[in-house]
Amino acid sequence: MFAYVVLILILIYGALIALVFLNQNRLIYAPPVVRDDIPAGFTRVTYDTPDRIDLTSGYLAAREGMPTLLFFHGNTSNWQSSAMVTDQLAAQGYGILAAEYRGYSGNPGTPSEEGLYQDARGAWQFLREGKGLAENDIVLVGNSIGSGVAVQLATEVRARALVLISPFDSLEETASRKLRWLPVRMLLQDRYRNDEKLPEIGEPILILHGEADSLIALEQAQSLASVRDDTVIETFPGWGHDLVVNDAVQARIAEFIASEADQM
Repeated sequence: MFAYVVLILILIYGALIALVFLNQNRLIYAPPVVRDDIPAGFTRVTYDTPDRIDLTSGYLAAREGMPTLLFFHGNTSNWQSSAMVTDQLAAQGYGILAAEYRGYSGNPGTPSEEGLYQDARGAWQFLREGKGLAENDIVLVGNSIGSGVAVQLATEVRARALVLISPFDSLEETASRKLRWLPVRMLLQDRYRNDEKLPEIGEPILILHGEADSLIALEQAQSLASVRDDTVIETFPGWGHDLVVNDAVQARIAEFIASEADQM
């Protein structure tokens, strides 16, 4: 009888592992309901990716002499929410490309780690070739899972700076902390190894993280910051994974960009 119960438990556990493995894309990526509104000042733009997917997102041109933020949003967000959390920067004259991903905001394709990297390359080319911006005119910004997208792009291009909001050191570390009862490191296909990539990046780096973040632990951001000695990290007491909506974040980004410009 005992052996029978053990066998049943093993079969149930195996079924759970298989279920998680087969549905991991749905568990990782959660596109919100499609919105048709266009935030004030933005225009809807479309650009293609290197693997030939047309993406629609939102763009606001910079005031003359001001840089443009290439903003990669978090998992359950969309390009319109990126416009909302950069509104103060836009009011100061910063340009914003609120980049969008495949499978989000009605765009074709299915999101994946490599797919989002392709989306980032398309957004970069849109700014460089479509809008004629110089590398030094562009600041890469990534929030949450968007941090993985921004970090990868920063290994491939040279921008003015890299800003990471609520980032992880790696997605597998985040998932392992949340699903300790599963062999996540064996199952996970999308890993977003920010910690391995940061030493390859030459841009000035700012990390902003909420001290009460229960989704991506503060220790993960601190671990990420530690892999490159000159990384600037600032934490916010009482703030969780919704840190990006804190107005102080935009003020800190502007301050960081200005301080780096003074050193150029």
